[in-house]
Amino acid sequence: MAFTFHLPVPDQETQPFWDAAAQGRLVYQHCDKCGNNYHYPRARCPRCWSDSVQWRDASGRGTVYTYTVVHENPMPPFRDRVPYAIGIVELEEGPRLMTALIDTPVDQIEVGMPVEVSFETEGEGDRAIAVYRFRRAG
Repeated sequence: MAFTFHLPVPDQETQPFWDAAAQGRLVYQHCDKCGNNYHYPRARCPRCWSDSVQWRDASGRGTVYTYTVVHENPMPPFRDRVPYAIGIVELEEGPRLMTALIDTPVDQIEVGMPVEVSFETEGEGDRAIAVYRFRRAG
């Protein structure tokens, strides 16, 4: 049985996020009631449950909060990418995002490393989608 790489499928709550990514912009949500900045996209603030939320542009800068290096993954398309690093990046604005850490040798990645967003296209044709990754800043 062949493995299919499943790309995200935008829905009503996430469509603004994916539209921004297609434009090379990283966005997060902000709660007007309690001031919480958060990610992943959802209709209500996870802190106070207010539906008074708006999208804001992120600076695209952050730091590595934690990470792990994957040395083995037999599933396509990942098997051709090992070793690779997956991490949690804390944006300057506060939200933390899970992401691939790219363009830096895995033995040079460290907690606290400054990073910046980069977008790559995954998939083909009408199924192509811009996804964010982070690389060492500078």
